[in-house]
Amino acid sequence: MTVLTQEQRDAFWRDGYLMVEDAVTPAQLGALKAEIAGWVEQSRAHTAPFGSPTIDGRPRFDMGAEHSAEKPALRRINNPSDISDAYREVMLDARMVDMVAELIGPDVKFHHCKINLKLPGARTEVNYHQDFAYTPHTNDDIVTALLFLDDVDESNGCLTVVPGSHKGPVLSLFEGERFTGAVAPDEEKKALAQSIPCLGNAGSVCLMHTRLLHGSAANGADKSRGLYICVYTAADAVPIARNPMPSPNEGRIVRGKVRVRRRKDVIYEGVTQSLRRFQDEVNEVRAGMECGIRIEGFTEIAVGDIVECYTIEKVAQKL
Repeated sequence: MTVLTQEQRDAFWRDGYLMVEDAVTPAQLGALKAEIAGWVEQSRAHTAPFGSPTIDGRPRFDMGAEHSAEKPALRRINNPSDISDAYREVMLDARMVDMVAELIGPDVKFHHCKINLKLPGARTEVNYHQDFAYTPHTNDDIVTALLFLDDVDESNGCLTVVPGSHKGPVLSLFEGERFTGAVAPDEEKKALAQSIPCLGNAGSVCLMHTRLLHGSAANGADKSRGLYICVYTAADAVPIARNPMPSPNEGRIVRGKVRVRRRKDVIYEGVTQSLRRFQDEVNEVRAGMECGIRIEGFTEIAVGDIVECYTIEKVAQKL
């Protein structure tokens, strides 16, 4: 059963983004918000980035310059799926992942995730940019799923996008030799003139093409604006640069089927967790070459077993 209509899929490829309601269950949303509340409280005791380090050594939690115990400004949680069961569950198995699979699947890999949080009065602004410049791959079948953790309107620092800009060039994020993370001022001026806000209730998701121009303003309201941002790629999209936010789950296949045959019997069906050639995470291995494969929930491979990867396609019946 599909979760997106053909009209929605067409709109995504036409505009470069798609807003969809109810991307997670109420229970999932409640668990995510409870974690956020706890982390905000923890941040009151800190004056510098803190928390268990990510696999590249950076602190898990980051605050804005205006942060204080009285008025927290926690603004970033790096790869929360590494430390939270609630965030890991949504990254792996929420309705929004099914939506991504219908856009770039059927086989989909996880790349990285983060929370961008704008607490009331937060001064954090995001200049216009395209994500593909940060995460280049061999193709651009990459979707960023921005899950709304709060109700979002134009007052609390909403995401703004330039419809159709994913069809244009990938713009430079450099000023001369200096990396700015933003497009040139003249390009930003044009983007601001063409941009539209992405608004919705908590639990909605903005599915965004990796090449879409986007940004956001500061939060001028007395309410939070949190986004849980998960980046997914098609299984045949291979990274050609270092992940800016590496995770132990990078390259994990979150949608895609595999079955194990022992003699004539199918003894297990599930999903592929990873595929490796020597020490490298890969998307495919040529016939006759050795590789390592990890199947989620199954470790009892025996000599002679056959592992089959497959996809399910629905076709209209012909009379």
